[in-house]
Amino acid sequence: MSTFQAPKGTYDLTPPDSAKFLAVREAISAPLRDSGYGYIETPGFEDVELFARGVGESTDIVTKEMYTLTTKGGSQLALRPEGTASVLRAALQANLHKAGNLPVKLWYSGSYYRYERPQKGRYRHFSQVGAEAIGTEDPVLDAELIILADQAYRSLGLRQFRILLNSLGDKECRPVYREALQTFLRDLDLDEETRRRIEINPLRVLDDKRPDVQKQLTDAPKLRDYLCDACKAYHEDVRALLTAAGVVYEDDEKLVRGLDYYTRTTFEFVHDGLGSQSAVGGGGRYDGLSEMIGGPALPSVGWALGVDRTVLALEAEGVELDLPVTTSVYAVPLGEEARRALFAVVTELRRAGIAADFAFGGRGLKGAMKSANRSGARYTLVAGERDLAEGAVQLKDMESGEQGAVPLAEVVAELTKRLG
Repeated sequence: MSTFQAPKGTYDLTPPDSAKFLAVREAISAPLRDSGYGYIETPGFEDVELFARGVGESTDIVTKEMYTLTTKGGSQLALRPEGTASVLRAALQANLHKAGNLPVKLWYSGSYYRYERPQKGRYRHFSQVGAEAIGTEDPVLDAELIILADQAYRSLGLRQFRILLNSLGDKECRPVYREALQTFLRDLDLDEETRRRIEINPLRVLDDKRPDVQKQLTDAPKLRDYLCDACKAYHEDVRALLTAAGVVYEDDEKLVRGLDYYTRTTFEFVHDGLGSQSAVGGGGRYDGLSEMIGGPALPSVGWALGVDRTVLALEAEGVELDLPVTTSVYAVPLGEEARRALFAVVTELRRAGIAADFAFGGRGLKGAMKSANRSGARYTLVAGERDLAEGAVQLKDMESGEQGAVPLAEVVAELTKRLG
């Protein structure tokens, strides 16, 4: 047992469970790759100000949850708590928006960090797959991203998730709502920190999960009553496109999400089998974020889906993923000459695209066959001195138990044919 353990609130991915996480990442990214989204990767840490400006100084993420550090040169850095600000920063830095092909469509996968109270489904280190479409204001783009996320979840076999949908308005109509909401909130019995939030970003108060706060918000003014005609029309377009695509959603007028940069379309994927941490992903439109971090006006939309929470959702529904086999052929040599000969066969099988493994360490037949069983291999190759003297190896079908000699020179072709 090592003296060291993973830090509190984090987790290690180890086989065989890690295969689920790889399968989830693959399933979420597959529809994106088929829809013109290119892969982007950004550093694990950024300038603190990128998140303070983009995510919002009033958010819990910035005020309570960011891991920050000071470099030897005195710079303030933060481990990235979310992906959108980093991806947009990288796209601007690389001038991707000037290539003449908008929107810039990007997808990413990585680890993110927030200092939170650890519990099931909420970690201090977590994994997400995200997508961003930068530089175009179009309800079709909002609908596309929601549809692709829905497609990804359904391809995994998930069925018991819900899509919550709302509009947060824009810079034209939201200030009027903001003022009405502030007036309402100032008369409530709230703690000092929440009162401070009223003045900075009152919509965040609507996102407060505490029952005593939610009880007082029953008669709060509704954003839908303050949407301008343009925002109403935009939102109706998104709703109509989702309906036409057969994507079921629920209108949720209280949905604001936890980041300051969202405008107009906002959405969340929730799974009721996960308890209090029911959100498995979400996103929305962020038309002003580029300008907030010093770039030009680039209306954009995106989402991030939690890999760890998606795995928990699969477990809650009892979905067993059809994971690729890690080993199709397992080679068991008996003696030094067989060791060299079978290792050459294993190398050739791998080059032919067949997953093959080897009984390392010179174990006896009984122990090596136990390892072959544990590997899940469909076929086992066994060879000793007598087999090699006859120019053959023993090929055993681990499902049927049938075993027979195959010429050494033909074994790769035979296995290729059988594994098809």
